[in-house]
Amino acid sequence: MSYLGIDLGTSGLRALLTDDGGAPLASVERHYGLSHPHPGWSEQDPALWIAALEGAVEDLRRTQPAFAALRGIAVAGHMHGATLLDASDAVLRPCILWNDSRAHAEAAALDATPGLRETSGNIVFPGFTAPKLAWVRKHEPEIFARVAKVLLPAAYLNLYLTGLHVADMSDSAGTAWLDTGARDWSDALLRAGGMRRDQMPRLVEGSEAAGPLRETLRRTWGLDGPVTVAGGAGDNAAAACGIGALADGQGFVSLGTSGVLLAARDGYAPDPASAIHSFCHAVPGRWYQMGVMLSATDSLNWLSSITGPTPAELTAPLGETVRAPGPVRFLPYLSGERTPHNDSAMRGSFTGLGSGTTRDDLTRAVLEGVAFGLRDSLDALQGTGARLDSLLAIGGGARSRYWLKLIASTFGLPLVLPADAEFGAALGAARLALCAEAGTAPEQVMTAPGTATQIDPEPALVEACAAAHRQFRAAYPAIRAIQ
Repeated sequence: MSYLGIDLGTSGLRALLTDDGGAPLASVERHYGLSHPHPGWSEQDPALWIAALEGAVEDLRRTQPAFAALRGIAVAGHMHGATLLDASDAVLRPCILWNDSRAHAEAAALDATPGLRETSGNIVFPGFTAPKLAWVRKHEPEIFARVAKVLLPAAYLNLYLTGLHVADMSDSAGTAWLDTGARDWSDALLRAGGMRRDQMPRLVEGSEAAGPLRETLRRTWGLDGPVTVAGGAGDNAAAACGIGALADGQGFVSLGTSGVLLAARDGYAPDPASAIHSFCHAVPGRWYQMGVMLSATDSLNWLSSITGPTPAELTAPLGETVRAPGPVRFLPYLSGERTPHNDSAMRGSFTGLGSGTTRDDLTRAVLEGVAFGLRDSLDALQGTGARLDSLLAIGGGARSRYWLKLIASTFGLPLVLPADAEFGAALGAARLALCAEAGTAPEQVMTAPGTATQIDPEPALVEACAAAHRQFRAAYPAIRAIQ
């Protein structure tokens, strides 16, 4: 038997085939574009997702004999996207994506609705789904009047696979329509956004069955038995399943274009004012929280773009011996910030520059600024009672040992580099498929990868980093006041 995990990303789809023990057999990718019709807009044609899925399946059919014995599928998708369908399930307009900011006014209005934060557990960000529909109601009323169903991207693939309108809890928690503690649609939140419960998909846990694969697909794909489609997950929840982060004390830090600090939670303890995201996990009875900074490796990429050397060439002269933070400070708010400031208008800055400041000083300041911004998320998470004993370090920035040692010392926590080559959202989705089809408990399947290296805090640097972080935090209101 085999299982298929699908990672539906913003710029491409990845399909991972595993055996019934969860071991990877093969993976394929398909890429697609997105459109920006106006500044701040970000849209995608859902037909691209279907074409990518069919292309990936065809590759696996052709090259992997084990594909014929497929028994389970799950989709992990980029969150918050609004796919609008009419009564015949036809797509009414391109999907408005998570990184679309057109609905900032609608988000602010919804966020001010009494009780909304308390029920959803979150601030209403412009990228969430509810403000997108409020924008459509105001600016595209003829389309809004025809909306029969609103599906997130992963749920749209679930519809293609099963013929059913069904979504999982983790993805749905990012809409601002879900009572995140009760794990159900909230009629009050739906009314606040001008929506109805019948326009929402049926909810299931990510590790539960959403429905069987459509018989026409099963025959077309040459499968020799019935296939269960799982509820699936939002991308970060699936990534947590892929690295075994299900319980308190488990989590990861992702150094990608943006930075994510995720903590799994046994219970529900939201703190919307901190700009922490509190979402349902993809498995029953668990939640997760995450802090998000918008410019992590993007900050280093920006410095590279204006100075000439590549990011690797910028960091190479620093070596692996981390020095105490210097006098130059960098606020990494090149595109605004989420946690903890929730300030889309904030911009970055250097302070403490002098005639003797070198390019290496600027590079160190950028790395430190990102570390301090992530420390803000750690403080916010710990303020909700989250316990983190160590963190898996993933993403492109995790290739820099200097950066990891700096972050470990800033956090006062060990960082663990995984040994396994395969982890993340596609593996997490395959694990959800296995649970849904075989009835296996998530705790048995969603285990942590092996450890390649553990990077411990440098004792001599911990206090110096803490002092520099306090200076970093103090700079925010002063810089914001003059922008």
